[in-house]
Amino acid sequence: MAKRLWLIFAQVTTVFLALIFVISTLKPNLLSSLNIFSPISSITLKESSVGSDVVSPGSYHDAVKLSMPAVVNIFGSRTAEPVAKSRNPHKSKPSQKPTPNSQEEWFNFFFGDPNSQPDESPEFSTGSGVIISKEGLIMTNHHVIEGADLIEVALGDGRKTKAVLVGSDPDTDVAILKIDLKDLPEPIVLADINSVRVGDVVLAIGNPFGVGQTVTSGIVSALGRDHLGINTFENFIQTDAAINPGNSGGALVDTQGRLIGINTAIFSKSGGSMGIGFAIPVNLAKQVMESIVKTGSVTRGWIGVEPRELSPEVIKAFDLPENSKGVLISGVLKNGPAEKVGIKPGDLLKQVNDKSINDIRDLLNAVANLEPGTNANLSIDRKGQTFNFAVVIGTRPSSKEVKR
Repeated sequence: MAKRLWLIFAQVTTVFLALIFVISTLKPNLLSSLNIFSPISSITLKESSVGSDVVSPGSYHDAVKLSMPAVVNIFGSRTAEPVAKSRNPHKSKPSQKPTPNSQEEWFNFFFGDPNSQPDESPEFSTGSGVIISKEGLIMTNHHVIEGADLIEVALGDGRKTKAVLVGSDPDTDVAILKIDLKDLPEPIVLADINSVRVGDVVLAIGNPFGVGQTVTSGIVSALGRDHLGINTFENFIQTDAAINPGNSGGALVDTQGRLIGINTAIFSKSGGSMGIGFAIPVNLAKQVMESIVKTGSVTRGWIGVEPRELSPEVIKAFDLPENSKGVLISGVLKNGPAEKVGIKPGDLLKQVNDKSINDIRDLLNAVANLEPGTNANLSIDRKGQTFNFAVVIGTRPSSKEVKR
């Protein structure tokens, strides 16, 4: 019985559909009059009356429009040898970090994505840069162009040209390039770093993963970050604006489009952004740039000592007071500035020119900022007695393995 009913239903449905097909073909108006499958004759929509030239409230378009043309893409290539397959785009070079430790899986410099190029290709690094002067000077990271025999720069308008390396400073990871092109974009405006506050909105501009110029936004998470083991001299701006491989050397700007930092590194396990990025503050980058343009390198002070952090074990081993402050001098370079005035291993260095020294980073920065050839007063604690030494500051060698 059920089978019979189903057969009748199928036959009726087939006849009905056939009838509708015939009517819609021969008499389409008949279906319209019956309101069966009636087409919509008109559509009413609400459209915005705001023109395309009006910027949305809260937009950072004006800041991006002002600063983005000055951000460029940088390609480095080595002609003398092929790309090393062991190069890891998410790992800094050994010369840029202390001896290997657990930080190696966290801190990542950006060499771009070499997997986008065949291994036999001479192109091995990509990054970003910022035009900072009408003379064609470009600021970027040292690690972006490190080891490159040929450096090319691509502007936002599509033009490409070769760049000349004016100089670089591995200790701060800053490099200065120069290009010679007519009608360059307006150089980016440098901000006053003293106007930057934690919580300020910032924009990171660069070329992540080689996809093209990209803007991400965030805030200034912290200022003066150091002791990270990324560079020899550290004073980073921390931001949560997304920074990814290829952003290295790009611009970190404020909401007025002014440069506040050069994007450099991220805190990440995977190599992708996890909301913790670091940028070199514009004042430090500018200081390095001026020294490079003037002399071709960066000149820093040096006294020739090997310092050691104080720890409970060190304090106990050297029979120092429990509340001791400063750094222990564990070694003195022969004929160096410190050795010449009588500073010895085992001395506790507490002050440089009345500035308290609490750790190695304090000592490194205090001495590096001194002009070579000038005198500096070092306060030393030796077996419970305080001695003051007038040291003639030397010039810090370029190698990162030298004593302080």
